[in-house]
Amino acid sequence: MVAPAIQLFPDDHHIGLVGVRFPVELRAASFAPEQPSTWPKLDGRLEFVGGRLLYMPPCADYQQDVAMDVAFVLRTWSERHPEFVVGGNEAGMKLGGDVRAANAAVWHASTATPRSGRVRSAPPVLAVEVSGEDEEEQALRDKARWYLEHGVKVVWLVLPDTREVLVLSATGETRLALGQTLPANEQLPYLQPAVAQLFAQLDR
Repeated sequence: MVAPAIQLFPDDHHIGLVGVRFPVELRAASFAPEQPSTWPKLDGRLEFVGGRLLYMPPCADYQQDVAMDVAFVLRTWSERHPEFVVGGNEAGMKLGGDVRAANAAVWHASTATPRSGRVRSAPPVLAVEVSGEDEEEQALRDKARWYLEHGVKVVWLVLPDTREVLVLSATGETRLALGQTLPANEQLPYLQPAVAQLFAQLDR
């Protein structure tokens, strides 16, 4: 049984409910954060952050289409670089005491295998977040900071509304627009897609 941390009654005229700000905190009777099979069965996205179980709704069309373009670029690249493993579909990772998920992530194969049926406990080299209808850039920046603080080397924030990509690392950040190419990084050899490739389906 899962219930909201706060019970709302939208039919009560004294409340005047006009919306909900995501993520929403849920309370689960019992579950093991590192074992996906024990998580609540919901349509949407869940993360366990700071001891709280947080819910986000399913991805809408812009986000899901761009997430697939990102996954396509990364998997095509990894065919030439089998020393890496690409995860997607809310790629789960348990870093510190938190369990979070990226739209896509790239691990060294040596840290991603053998597979166990649980979320991975090693930080990926790259984590990618695609902005959704319910996410502001600052929220993605906060998550990028969490990634970098937990050992992720590079973070891409992909912004469909503006067709921009923010590349963040411990050394700084770069904002790129259509017509530009993502910068080289020695951690990810020859992974330098054009920004346009990450929005290919939107701009057909």
